[in-house]
Amino acid sequence: MNVLVTGGAGYIGSHACQRLLRSGHTVVALDNLVRGHREPMKLLGADDPSVPLTFVEGSVGDGGLVAGVLDEHAIDTVMHFAALAYVGESVTDPVRYYRENVRAGVALVDACVASPRVERFVFSSSCATYGDPPEGMVPVPETCPQTPTSPYGRTKLMMEHVLKDVAHACGLEGRAFRVAMLRYFNVAGSDRTGVLGEDHTPETHLIPVAIQAALGKRDHVSIFGTDYPTDDGTCVRDYVHVEDLIDAHVCALERVDPGVHAYNVGIGRGYSVREVLESVKRVSGVDIEIREGPRRAGDAVALYADPSRIHAELGWRASITGLDEIVRTAWAWMSANPDGYRGG
Repeated sequence: MNVLVTGGAGYIGSHACQRLLRSGHTVVALDNLVRGHREPMKLLGADDPSVPLTFVEGSVGDGGLVAGVLDEHAIDTVMHFAALAYVGESVTDPVRYYRENVRAGVALVDACVASPRVERFVFSSSCATYGDPPEGMVPVPETCPQTPTSPYGRTKLMMEHVLKDVAHACGLEGRAFRVAMLRYFNVAGSDRTGVLGEDHTPETHLIPVAIQAALGKRDHVSIFGTDYPTDDGTCVRDYVHVEDLIDAHVCALERVDPGVHAYNVGIGRGYSVREVLESVKRVSGVDIEIREGPRRAGDAVALYADPSRIHAELGWRASITGLDEIVRTAWAWMSANPDGYRGG
């Protein structure tokens, strides 16, 4: 397939490019580099004419640019990762999130509908669309009510509605438009070849934050709340390895039927904050300093996926489910690249 990967220079997008190339697809990565990095594109061979990877610097909100890319490269499949994704930032600057995640997303979809070749659209959605699941709905199924509690979550849900409406309209015209919306939970780890990693500024994800502490980049890691009704008093979350996540995307683009399909992507169990920190200690061999603090507003007690639908319909299952194994891949890349991609 000829695949356009938006946000292709970011953490998840670059891993998608790597996996697609490995599977023999031709890839065009589109990224404005606001939060992505040019370095992974170079590492994957975008500067090598023999590698079927083209990097285009630009915004998905630039309809003319996107239309030109779709036409020039005969794109038939789109993987849409490009988005702003900090929950806290979305609360303090919601207009930016609606502009970048919704308005730009609609421009991308508009260009795809106008292109006669685009048949498949795989959307990077989020468990943030569920908000705080009702009692008894954890693990979270796709039938859980979608009541997001942040502007970020609402932008993802809005794009789901856009895609549903567009696919319906295409169906009325006799055009098959296949849409897969993947709602994933906490993505973690790095590719096991050691080429690509996770490099955010600022970094807010627990595993890389703890690894930064082990590397001496932070003086401590905070636990927000130790009195939750869990086994050790700390919040519980589902951690899916980034390579497994991308495998789910590839399953979706290769197997999804016409219409719109929503899938949770997770390992189906949760790990607590303390378990994550203990894992980082074991893997790194460093006794990082942990400071306990009060609960953070908006944190759910436990949030992990029920992935049975994607198991049944697409045949996808996570292959990396052990916490130490997930952490070990992140540690391998971050310890080798303590300053991230900026360190060369």
